[in-house]
Amino acid sequence: MTPPNRELSKAKDLLLGGARFLLTSHARPDGDSLGSQLALGHALKQLGKDVRIINKDSAPALYDFLPDLSTIEIAPSVNASCDAVVVLECSSLSRTEVAGLETQTIINIDHHLGNTTYGAVNWIDESACACAELVFDLIKALGAHLTPSIATNLYVGILTDTGSFRHANVTARTFDICRQIAETGINLTDVAASIYTSGSLGHLRLSGRVIDRIQIENDGKIAILVVNDKILVETECDPDDMEGIVNLPLASRNILVAMLARETNDSLRVSLRSKKGIDVRSVALSFGGGGHLNAAGLTIESPTQNTLDEVISRVSAAISETDK
Repeated sequence: MTPPNRELSKAKDLLLGGARFLLTSHARPDGDSLGSQLALGHALKQLGKDVRIINKDSAPALYDFLPDLSTIEIAPSVNASCDAVVVLECSSLSRTEVAGLETQTIINIDHHLGNTTYGAVNWIDESACACAELVFDLIKALGAHLTPSIATNLYVGILTDTGSFRHANVTARTFDICRQIAETGINLTDVAASIYTSGSLGHLRLSGRVIDRIQIENDGKIAILVVNDKILVETECDPDDMEGIVNLPLASRNILVAMLARETNDSLRVSLRSKKGIDVRSVALSFGGGGHLNAAGLTIESPTQNTLDEVISRVSAAISETDK
């Protein structure tokens, strides 16, 4: 693979040399995808560029406080002329679920293992804790000023993708970037409160319901939380307001892996979180998903009655592999 600093230079040159850009990220956006897009979009506008941000899905209500969030357009496809499309945090172009990108010049910026290098520029840095770390470096390279709006969006990307600095991907580089973010004067406490203590009453009800019905496997090492449409209706919780629930079981010292299984009529979506170096990414990959060592996810279309048991079995195998 081309050294990351060379790809950063290529991305910088392409962005400085062009005038019109489109930014996008993966479907069902999270804090890192949203923060990275908004921060880079703000920086490019600061440099006089014409910028559009288009996503397949709306942002969860949790992120309504993000600066410039209302500028993101929601569309299943694009049909617009631009100098390049910046795709953030997508290991493959299909992860955007936005049609019409295939014919564009793509700048691919990602920190996931297994990126398919689908762009004309492929800046992949697997050591980064979040895509927002890469966007920070790009903004600096572009010569844009780190404003409070940019800083807020970058901080949300880093804060959420590190699990509040609890995941193994946190490094000294992470905290140095956060130091520079803090120097812009933004209130880091208020940002964290917006993420972690501003949930709906439905979110609280759902948390209690799934914890009350928690399933424990592998001698207490695996916790499974199951959510379906019936439970969401009964707790009056919006599907987009489930952020962070998967992390709840990890508060127990004995639980090493937490699983949140979201069941619908035609699919099973499983979010995986772990601690103590247990590789849940390998589990997700075995089902066509992806993610990071301690945080990953997968979606299975047309699951059978035994599908969740198979996921649990592979998580147990990952725990055994770590124990070796």
